[in-house]
Amino acid sequence: MARFLPFSPTSLQRFPARIAYGFRFVACGGFRIFPPGPDTIFALFISLSQHFYLNLISMDSSKTNRFANGNLPSGETMLATAHKAWLAAANLRQRRTRNKRFTYGSQLDDPVMADDGSITTEGEALRQAGKQPLTNNLIRQLVKSVVGRFRRDIAQSDRAWPSAEAKRLHQVNMLDELDARLLEEFLISGCCIQKIEPQRILNTVDLRVSNVSVNRFFSNAFSDPRAFDCTLIGEIHDMTIAEIIMRLCGADRSRAHWIRNIYSAENAAQRVNDISSRIGIAADDNLSFFYPRNGKCRIYEIWTLETREVLRCHDRSTARIFFLPTDTCQKSLRGIDVNWDIMQLWHCRWITPMGDVVAEYDSPFAHAEHPYIVKFYPLTDGEVHSFVEDVIDQQKYVNRLISLVDNIMNSSAKGVLLYPADALPPGFSWQDIARLWHRPNAVIPFDSTLQRMPQQVVNNGSDVGAYQLLSLEMKLFDEISGVSGALQGREVSASTGSALYERQTENAIIALADIFDTFRSFRSSRNEKLLHV
Repeated sequence: MARFLPFSPTSLQRFPARIAYGFRFVACGGFRIFPPGPDTIFALFISLSQHFYLNLISMDSSKTNRFANGNLPSGETMLATAHKAWLAAANLRQRRTRNKRFTYGSQLDDPVMADDGSITTEGEALRQAGKQPLTNNLIRQLVKSVVGRFRRDIAQSDRAWPSAEAKRLHQVNMLDELDARLLEEFLISGCCIQKIEPQRILNTVDLRVSNVSVNRFFSNAFSDPRAFDCTLIGEIHDMTIAEIIMRLCGADRSRAHWIRNIYSAENAAQRVNDISSRIGIAADDNLSFFYPRNGKCRIYEIWTLETREVLRCHDRSTARIFFLPTDTCQKSLRGIDVNWDIMQLWHCRWITPMGDVVAEYDSPFAHAEHPYIVKFYPLTDGEVHSFVEDVIDQQKYVNRLISLVDNIMNSSAKGVLLYPADALPPGFSWQDIARLWHRPNAVIPFDSTLQRMPQQVVNNGSDVGAYQLLSLEMKLFDEISGVSGALQGREVSASTGSALYERQTENAIIALADIFDTFRSFRSSRNEKLLHV
């Protein structure tokens, strides 16, 4: 099943890289030129440039795009650049992992120094001190409340679909479910990343929206909340060899054999070690970047914003502006104003861990960009901080207080009997006294002439202030997070009217308005790009 990407003079101006030629997306993963129409100049350009555009996806990693001024970066250079960008986000991935641990209940794994100077986890340190490690996961309920509010707003909103195609794509991709899971990721890591691309599923090619893991994503450092200053973006893929061949062979059998040989077990491991040494990377220290752990083949999708020399052409008879390669024969462009110019466009490369460029092409989409939609929060000075990160300290202190209260209760005296040794009746053992003491209606002989009488000690440890401090921390947790009891459905009495409750809920959402509006902006950008692929 083929998918056609139509053109118009307006789309030519929006996407100069596609000027004056069209694509047919074939199910096997390649692109082909198709006849554009009866326009004379259009057809003339196609006849002059067909040999260039048929190489949109390079069949040889050594080929370069003829738009370029000089050689394009080699596969090894691009792989080293991508690896550097991936390493630059190591701190973000580590903080995300920690935030995720706290969200899903593993809250005692932070490293601490034990009494003997060794490094251990908080939970193990408590066990070594003879205490039972306890947690009370408030963050999970917090995240579920925000996601639940998002789902409720979606269910109650009146949607106005811009077109029937927009509604179909929304339903096919189950975007409500994807967005709910992505909002959860956004609260945990502060990152929203999705990808829109044509995919072949059961011999049918259609647009697919997918969430991208932060652990597999890389980009250059940017500080614009709209990502306008992004020049490098990409993703680490783990695919079966059949999937790689299907997507990138370009309907060429010999090319399919070449790709299969690249990933052959005989040379793949040694070539990865060789390239990692050449670009100065210790492969053993970066297994997650170079080696898949699920038995699949690793490949990198790398998009870069590149600058090209072009000829800017203005056809006054049709009021059309288009761009041509600099080596185009200008004598064939009679009646057209031609000027040298520079343009930017997004270029994609698929590179193996061995440095082979399996495929490369300019952006084939109508929006002329990469297929990713990215939103980092809040990007103050380029920094990413999540919603969950703000309440981790309070969560840790709540856990500490709970463990403290439990330890106080365990170590407090609970009905300890102080029985004078000289008051033990003849013929009775201490076991007999203990057995009779807790038996109902028991009779214990006692010498009343003794000045010291048996005494039972009971101490609940309630005077240390731990309960009051725990209650204070729970209130601070709600205030810092902004998710109050009204938003979670708590603290609502029977006398509270519906109008009053709605106002309380709306006031509670004010603290989360920035979170929801940022995510709404991301969804709007996604929907806009989805309709212009």
